[in-house]
Amino acid sequence: MKRGILIAFIAVSFAGFLDAAFLTLEHFLNRIPPCGVGGCEIVTTSAYSAIFGVPVAFLGAIYYFLMFAGAIFSWQKGNDSYFNLLGRATWIGLISSIWFVYAQFFILHAVCWYCLFSALTSTTLFIFGMSWRNKSKMVV
Repeated sequence: MKRGILIAFIAVSFAGFLDAAFLTLEHFLNRIPPCGVGGCEIVTTSAYSAIFGVPVAFLGAIYYFLMFAGAIFSWQKGNDSYFNLLGRATWIGLISSIWFVYAQFFILHAVCWYCLFSALTSTTLFIFGMSWRNKSKMVV
């Protein structure tokens, strides 16, 4: 079961990285990502889309890459303590996602589907991280 959590964590963190990297690329190319439903242009060009001039998508890409690389490293080393530490760091993505989802719905009144996907992936990583910790505490 724990190995399954680690494999799922690797897959989800990679998906999050691809999503955030795509949004970062679109930002630096000055393009609005294709959204299907209106809203991406409002969210991705808002004052909330950058922190001190750095696109939050780029910060997200770094976060997801670190989660992905850390999970791969943990798997290769076969040491649970590496992944325990990584799982504890997932609160960063969760708190960030809560803020950005709040900003989309209640401040901007617009939705970016790529951003919501990122919120889903960071929340999923948090759940996996907490599940891993709970399984580690169980006496077998």
